[in-house]
Amino acid sequence: MSAFDALILGARAPGRTALTADWVLGHGPGGHRLLPRGEVVFEGGRIVHVGGPFPGEVARRIDAGRALVAPGFVDLDALSDLDTTTLAVERGPSWASGRVWPQSYVEAGPYEMYSPDELAFQKRFAFAQLLLNGITTAAPIASLFYREWGETVAEFDAAVRAAADLGLRVYLGPAYRAGGMVVTAPGVLEARFDEARGMAGLAEAEAFIRRHAGTHGGLIQGLLAPDRVETCTLGLLRATMDAANTLDVPVRLHCAQGTMERRTVERLHGCTAPEWLARAGLLGPRLMAPHATHATAGDLDLYADHGVSVIHCPLVSARFGEALDSLPSLRARGITVAMGTDTAPPDMVLNMAVGQMMARHVAPDRPATAAEMFDAATLGGAAALGRDDLGRLAPGACADIAVFDLSDAYMAPTIDPVRTLVQGATGRVTRAVFVDGRLSMRDGQVAGMDMAAARIRAQAQFDGLVARYPDRTWGHPPVAEIFPPSYPLEVPDA
Repeated sequence: MSAFDALILGARAPGRTALTADWVLGHGPGGHRLLPRGEVVFEGGRIVHVGGPFPGEVARRIDAGRALVAPGFVDLDALSDLDTTTLAVERGPSWASGRVWPQSYVEAGPYEMYSPDELAFQKRFAFAQLLLNGITTAAPIASLFYREWGETVAEFDAAVRAAADLGLRVYLGPAYRAGGMVVTAPGVLEARFDEARGMAGLAEAEAFIRRHAGTHGGLIQGLLAPDRVETCTLGLLRATMDAANTLDVPVRLHCAQGTMERRTVERLHGCTAPEWLARAGLLGPRLMAPHATHATAGDLDLYADHGVSVIHCPLVSARFGEALDSLPSLRARGITVAMGTDTAPPDMVLNMAVGQMMARHVAPDRPATAAEMFDAATLGGAAALGRDDLGRLAPGACADIAVFDLSDAYMAPTIDPVRTLVQGATGRVTRAVFVDGRLSMRDGQVAGMDMAAARIRAQAQFDGLVARYPDRTWGHPPVAEIFPPSYPLEVPDA
C-alpha cells in the first residue's frame, strides 16, 4: 500500500495537499535547508507552505514516512532518444563506430533511420524515464548521427503532446545544424557545410517556438538548439542569438566538449570554440554550454566574464575518461553550473555520485560536496533558465516535487538524507514525482504509459537502428565487427 494511492496518477488533486516525510529539503535565505519531519503544502501548480505543520486547512495529508521530499531535478541535457553513446564506449575512434558519416554514406544520401512514429515514440519513452528518475524539468537532447540532417518539427509536435500527456516540464526546439564531419579516409575527418540548410532549420525552430511556447499551462517552453559548435557557421550562430533575443529563450550549444571539436575549430578558426564565439560577440547569459570537459582556463574565464552557464554531464563524460575541471572551481569563478544526464539511464542521482567522484579525482584538495552536486541539479538548472520558481521548495515556487525512498535496507544506515542519496543510491529510489502539482509518477508507473510494453518496443526499435550501422560506418563492416560482444558467443549444442 503506497502513501500516494489516494491520489489519481496523471491528475492534480483538488484543494490543498500537505506532504510530510522524515526529511524535507526546503529553501530559505542562502539556499536549501533540511527540515526534519517537515511539511510541504501545494495547491494547483504552486507551493503554499514549506516548514513545520501547516496551520491552515488542507484537503488531504500524505505522510511519505522514511523519505526525502525534495525539489524535482532540472536536466538541461536530457536524453530524448534511445541512447547510442553507450555503443561507442569500448569501440575506439568515433569514425570507426558509425558516429561520423563516411563519404560513401554522404554520396548515397543520408536517410532517416527511424520512421516518424518511431521518432515520436522514443521521445515519449525517454520522457517517461526522466520522470522515473525524479526529473521534473528537461531540455531534451538527441543524436543527429542517425538522422537525415536535423530534428523535425513533426517529431517535436509529438514531443509537445508527450510532455503534456505525461506531465513533464520541457524546454523544446528541434536541433539544427549547418554542417557535419565526414570521414574521407581512415582517421581523416573533414568538415562540410551547408549554411542555407542550417538557416532553414533555425526558421523552423523559431516557428515551432512561437506556436508552442507557454502552452499546456506553461509546461512547454522554447529552446534554440544548434547542434554542436563545430557543425555551425558564424552566420547561423549570429542568427540564432538574434532569434533568441527576439523570442526571449535560452540557447544550448555543445561546446568545448571533445577532441574532434577542438581540432576542427582550431583548424577552421585558429582558436578554441569559446574564443571564437567571444570574438564574434556571441557569448552571453542566454547561452548554456554542455560538458566543458575540454575547456581551457581561458575558456572558463570567458564563460565567467559573459555569464555563460555550463551543463555538467558527469556520467557520460566519465565513461569516456573525461571530467569537468571541476565543479567547485567553476563555481569559484562565478560560473553557473547546471546538470544534464545525456545518456541512458537518465539517472540524475547516479550523475551526482559520479560527478562527486570525478571532482575528487580532478581536484583532491577541493572535492565537490553532495550539497554542491544537488545544488547544480536543482538551483543551477533553474538559474541557467532564468527561473527562480524552479529547483526549490518555497512558497510561490512551482509544485515540482520528487520523493525519494530511504526506507529499505540498502539505504541503512542513513548518514544524512542528501549525502546518503547521492553517495549510496540511484534514481531508482524515486517513489513519486509531482510536476506543476500533478502526480506524474508513482511507484514506477508513469501516467499514460505501460512501461513494460514500452521497454519491449524500445529494445526492438534500438535493435533495428543498430542493424543499420554498417551503412554509415567507414568500410561498412558487419555489425558483429563494429560492436562485438563482451565475450565470444557460444551457441549450446541442440
